[in-house]
Amino acid sequence: MARIPDFKPAETETEKIQLQGAPPFNLNIFKIITHAPLAIARQFIGLPAAVLTGGKLDLILREMAITRAGILCNSHYEVHQHRKLCKRVGMPDEKIKALDIGSADPVFSELERLVLRFTEETVLNRKVGDETFSAISKHLSHEELVELAIAAGCYMMVSIFLNTFEVDLEGYEVPL
Repeated sequence: MARIPDFKPAETETEKIQLQGAPPFNLNIFKIITHAPLAIARQFIGLPAAVLTGGKLDLILREMAITRAGILCNSHYEVHQHRKLCKRVGMPDEKIKALDIGSADPVFSELERLVLRFTEETVLNRKVGDETFSAISKHLSHEELVELAIAAGCYMMVSIFLNTFEVDLEGYEVPL
């Protein structure tokens, strides 16, 4: 059970109502985020949304990074939601399962292992090492590297938020 109750916006708080989303897309995370002042809630929701919809990084690589960050942060909610997105973007089931092991699993291609290693070092070391950075730089543009770093860091933040407030999974299947 979440540590604080869902935020119940007043009828006049139309933007917070919009930020919470309409069923079945009114995720529990939004019901907690909207306790924050509007400007903060808007930005908190906006960055992950931009990562999911505004990038150029391959969708499978993006979801590998996001899901692996959630796994390393022990965020059950984050991992549950993004495993569904992994499937939706076409990641094979064996790779979705192998995300628990990460970059050491041989099922991944060289680039996939590097993306996972980049994410693992970001989460665990708070910095990507020179060897990993040099290797992945041979595969991704500067734009993609920055996007990957933002995705890993953003979803660390989201995972920590979810863990802090012990946000519950929805009691229904969200059509992500």
